[in-house]
Amino acid sequence: MSDVRRLLPSILSADFAYLAQQVQTVEQAGADMLHVDIMDGHFVPNLTMGPLVVEALRRYTRLPMDVHLMVARPQDWAEAFIQAGANAVSFHVEAYPHWHRLAQQIRKKGALAGIALNPGTPLHWVESMLEYVDYVVVMTVNPGWGGQTWIEGCLEKVRLLREWIDVRGFEVLIEVDGGIHEGNVAQVVQAGANWIVAGSAIFCAPDPAEAARRLKQRILALE
Repeated sequence: MSDVRRLLPSILSADFAYLAQQVQTVEQAGADMLHVDIMDGHFVPNLTMGPLVVEALRRYTRLPMDVHLMVARPQDWAEAFIQAGANAVSFHVEAYPHWHRLAQQIRKKGALAGIALNPGTPLHWVESMLEYVDYVVVMTVNPGWGGQTWIEGCLEKVRLLREWIDVRGFEVLIEVDGGIHEGNVAQVVQAGANWIVAGSAIFCAPDPAEAARRLKQRILALE
């Protein structure tokens, strides 16, 4: 699965007054999935959206939705987002110790289960989880806000994680999230990323459709 490449625009950076239109714009431009950041004001200081937003968007797009739970109690919210239309749900290793139980619950509800880790969290925290999850989210910014500059040193985590997955033969995808744009996406892909999340690079551009197309072309050119 190391050759799977997907572009996931992050709607955190979209104009919420025109959210459905912006989602349809990136879908038509070639986006593969949507990335939905859920923040609760506790695990991270920001506050974003709930299941009702995912449910509303589900009526306007056919794209799979990847819900990233940056919340203190992911066990309380995972099922609600799946019922609302999420196709993949990730939660933070720092937030919930009973990760195996929650990953199983997410899978039983028909969604892909992911585990996420912050830039300051050692990669070995997720080493024992690779057998039980579908993807790992490597954060290349500190979670909580869009538009941050990426932490390039986090790419070493991606490279090592790719090595672990390939050597052990796991069917696990790597998602990289934070500060990705046309100028650095090649480094992210070459490090071993499968799912590439981009928010402000797309939705804050003068022409989000063109930005999404150009980023997708860069990703495909590296395959």
